[in-house]
Amino acid sequence: MIESVMFWNEPNNKSHWDPAIDPDWSQFATMINLAGQAVADVNPDVTRVLGGISPIDPNYILRLKGMGVLDNVDVVAVHGFPLDWNLWQIGEWPAKVAEIEAVAPDHPVWVSEVGVGSFGAEEVQVFGVQKTAELLVGRVPRAYWYSLFDLPREWEATTRHKEAEGSSYYRHFYMGLIREDGTPKPSLEAYAPYADRMGIMQWFHYEDPRLPNAVAWLKRLGVRHLRTGLSWADSFRPNALDWFDRQMEALQDFDVMATFCFTPEHLGVEPHHTSPPRDPQQFADFCAAMVERYAPATPVKLHSAGRG
Repeated sequence: MIESVMFWNEPNNKSHWDPAIDPDWSQFATMINLAGQAVADVNPDVTRVLGGISPIDPNYILRLKGMGVLDNVDVVAVHGFPLDWNLWQIGEWPAKVAEIEAVAPDHPVWVSEVGVGSFGAEEVQVFGVQKTAELLVGRVPRAYWYSLFDLPREWEATTRHKEAEGSSYYRHFYMGLIREDGTPKPSLEAYAPYADRMGIMQWFHYEDPRLPNAVAWLKRLGVRHLRTGLSWADSFRPNALDWFDRQMEALQDFDVMATFCFTPEHLGVEPHHTSPPRDPQQFADFCAAMVERYAPATPVKLHSAGRG
């Protein structure tokens, strides 16, 4: 069910990893090294992806490289949103990829999130889909469009300062190809010709009611590659494994990259999902357990592995 795993999400973004606690990323590096080794021990055929970085910063990759992280991952990943949050133009995508290739020449570079929102105008998003595909399809081995669905307005976007960020915050709610009410935007039609070559990144919240509809749309579009998440924090919720099982079973027809992230509050140095864990081995153990369950070296059917 899982062909690749991603260790964390945007670790150089303070909305996802707290630099006040780990200013030199040494705790992060230790955690990823342990996780990379643990996953390789369970199934060496699963591709290990370093959490997609945002901003795209070659010096950050060099820092992690110096701490041995690239020895324990197979792929380096980047995220970019040049028409919404980044201070560079969409046409710079090939150069941004090349910056990372230059400092990690032995690792493929995947674009694990790229998106353009419809916050300003839906026509801008149509342009963004088409231009992104022109620049990245064939340039990188994998690119994932963020996202299939708009984020519902009653939910919160995962950012540090929420509404205080102004329009930067509200843009998070307009990144989908399909509106919150389930109707397709013009960008969906623009994306469709590239669906078999440019994957989708879609987060599913705990017991997300959108899962069946997402699967139906992904199959209708002919999407092959899907990136999603299995939250370490959610693994401590009631019946978490049942939810994980249902999610992964629903996605079994796709080539799935599972992102492992979010520190459980009770296990963090500070009680927050961006905090380094007090014991990094616990994150590695979670990653290994998820790979053993959903991508074992000897495949087994999900129902025979048991639930709960």
